[in-house]
Amino acid sequence: MNYSDLTLRHFHSAGHAGVLAGPVVRRGAAGSREQGTWVQFDLQIGSGESGEILEAVRFLAFACPHVIAVCDWIAGQGVGFAPKPGLPESVHSLRERFDMPIEKLGRLLIVEDAWIAAISAPYLL
Repeated sequence: MNYSDLTLRHFHSAGHAGVLAGPVVRRGAAGSREQGTWVQFDLQIGSGESGEILEAVRFLAFACPHVIAVCDWIAGQGVGFAPKPGLPESVHSLRERFDMPIEKLGRLLIVEDAWIAAISAPYLL
């Protein structure tokens, strides 16, 4: 399979991969290894002038290079903004941005579910 330059860049140097810990971290996951796609997002929430902001975002994924690249991109886009239940872009827009085959749209829905789970999760203790 041919991957776009954007996909390869975020896959090979996924600088937002990992986990966060602490009292201001929320964690959410979706999918399963058996399904072929599992994603977890960790969100470190802080206070800004206008309310809560994402100070750091990390992800773990058992997935194809496309999904790992998308997760890394999403993690980078979220920092500095208010935590919102939706992704920075629609799954259709992300699929086009990363030049993903339509057959992988379901995997992007798992990414979206993991993000929503993290946003709505209670803080880790």
